[in-house]
Amino acid sequence: MKRKTVLRSVIASATLLSLTACGQANLTSPTAAPVEPSTATTVTTTVDTAPEEYPVYYDNSMKTYAISESENSLGFVGEDAFWDVPEDGVNRNTEEYDNIRENVFKDVATSPLSTFSADVDTASYSNLRRLINSGYTLNEIPEGAIRAEEMINYFSYNYKGPDENEPFGVNAEISTCPWNSEHELLRLGLQSEAIDFSDAPDSNIVFLVDVSGSMRDENKLPLVKQSFSLLVDNLSEKDTVSIVTYASGVSVVLEGTSGDKKDKILEALDSLQANGSTNGSGGIEEAYRVAEANFIKGGNNRVIIASDGDFNIGKSSASDLSKQIKKNAKKGIFLSVLGYGMYNYSDTVMETLADDGNGNYAYIDTLHEAKKVLVEELGATMLTVAKDVKLQIEFNPKYVSEYRLIGYENRALNNEDFDDDTKDAGEIGAGHSVTVLYEIVPTTEENASNGKDLKYQTSNLTDEALKSNDWLTLSIRYKEPDEDESKLLEYEIGSKYYTDKPSEDFIFSAAVAEFAMVARNSEFIADGSLNHIVEELNTIPLKDEYRREFATLVDKVNL
Repeated sequence: MKRKTVLRSVIASATLLSLTACGQANLTSPTAAPVEPSTATTVTTTVDTAPEEYPVYYDNSMKTYAISESENSLGFVGEDAFWDVPEDGVNRNTEEYDNIRENVFKDVATSPLSTFSADVDTASYSNLRRLINSGYTLNEIPEGAIRAEEMINYFSYNYKGPDENEPFGVNAEISTCPWNSEHELLRLGLQSEAIDFSDAPDSNIVFLVDVSGSMRDENKLPLVKQSFSLLVDNLSEKDTVSIVTYASGVSVVLEGTSGDKKDKILEALDSLQANGSTNGSGGIEEAYRVAEANFIKGGNNRVIIASDGDFNIGKSSASDLSKQIKKNAKKGIFLSVLGYGMYNYSDTVMETLADDGNGNYAYIDTLHEAKKVLVEELGATMLTVAKDVKLQIEFNPKYVSEYRLIGYENRALNNEDFDDDTKDAGEIGAGHSVTVLYEIVPTTEENASNGKDLKYQTSNLTDEALKSNDWLTLSIRYKEPDEDESKLLEYEIGSKYYTDKPSEDFIFSAAVAEFAMVARNSEFIADGSLNHIVEELNTIPLKDEYRREFATLVDKVNL
């Protein structure tokens, strides 16, 4: 019988006690340890008392998420709350996703460095949620729609924030890999400091809205209007708002309006109507022109594009749009990309815009998701605190024989790109966290590379490697938002970050990663399965609505 993620009180407590007796993770597990630059610190254990009652979020009789009245008013979706296929039954699905080749294991002896760009996009998870709630089975979901890093980074984690004069805190935790007990799992977490948007620098914001005919559906332009209305409520007189639209042509609906003129801005948004073709490239050019005209030196200058990505006139290919957006990105204007809709949705185009435009990318399927992105995470979405953030990990072969980066396939960089400040990388916003997972094959006597006979090089470990307790060194390069020269941070992460009682965040993030691998039918899934994910989730409290919702998604595809 398949186990379901059903909340329970006495039964759950007894189950957790039995798991604890067997050495499994429990409610008193430690949090991930913060990492200091070039030093090793001790993992501290925080003991919390288990709650007498778990929060009720799952209706066992109905097998659905129990939506509260307040959540329902915000558009939170439950069973059958998504748009169905057209009434005529004709499949017009032309959704577009890039192919992704899953990362493989690499031998530390020959590939000791792993280099990639930071990524704070979350679109993959909310889009995957939409697909599952629309009735897709995992086998029907395009592999390109499943980006593990975006799924993991959709959720918040209890990370230590930055110390003084640093852009983010660095956290680390190592424990047994849940889906392969012969391997270890490394979790790295970067956390920037949250900033109240009311305390942020003056903002120059341009709403770039797709009003082409394909945006007529209720989950497109009408939802865009509602989404931006939530954002407008948080603006003030120190902010400047413009609205640019594009369809067959391009129009400036509003320009340089003070953020406290809310009625005027909302009236302009409400006036938008969907009709015509999609000249997205023309809209992009006009939006950046307007942003430049209202540029605030030292301020937050940003274009927010809302579209289904279905560009069909002007420059419409991903490569052409990439060149266009890269040129505009050099103007000191950041970009937020909000995807809407289904059937003709182009994830390829939307991700290209975000990746090449110094931007972030979210998919908005409900008003509740809009509230998360544009209200709850407003600072992270709107305020860049570090740009061109690159990570490079050097593994110590004394402890690590092989490694596999989970996700970040389309963020991979050449090792030499790490020190090259001309190479573009990802941006991190105020309050953003970045989570990175590596599956590790530990070094044993059988797989140790030390002493292998090679004709042209030696594979012997250095004295430093032999004497060190470090599993790896994490190097981070980043630039201040208004600077072009990068800064370097280094962190040594060693045996003191290993625990046999992983934190709740470790267990949850691993469960999300495992779900991504199951959805992709990964060759590296080993003992992982939907049932195993359910079992892992049942060992921890799901403390917020987003984690609880994830549990119901797992249940939906585990019937």
